[in-house]
Amino acid sequence: QVQLVESGGGFVQAGGSLRLSCAASGSIASNVMGWYRQAPGKQRELVAARSSRGATNYTDSVKGRFSISRDNAKNTVYLQMNSLKPEDTAVYYCNTATGVPFSWGQGTQVTVSS
Repeated sequence: QVQLVESGGGFVQAGGSLRLSCAASGSIASNVMGWYRQAPGKQRELVAARSSRGATNYTDSVKGRFSISRDNAKNTVYLQMNSLKPEDTAVYYCNTATGVPFSWGQGTQVTVSS
């Protein structure tokens, strides 16, 4: 079973940027990988996904601000987040975007102040 470890979160002012990383303990090369977030009192939502061939998909609220990338050789997925807004505050997780998910990691907290 692949283990996922997210990192890179933090506290940032509105308009700032953060880069999240997700390190997998095994190969993710064949998986469509995604970044999810869960805000307090809300359901977890998929915000970005990227296939191994480079096709990407974003939820409308982050289009033009977030960018997902991956390095299959390092079994790592990244999320570059720019122009952050207070409504981006959440715990961010990575996992497969299709099929059976891996076990969920601890996530990384992102807090955006206004």
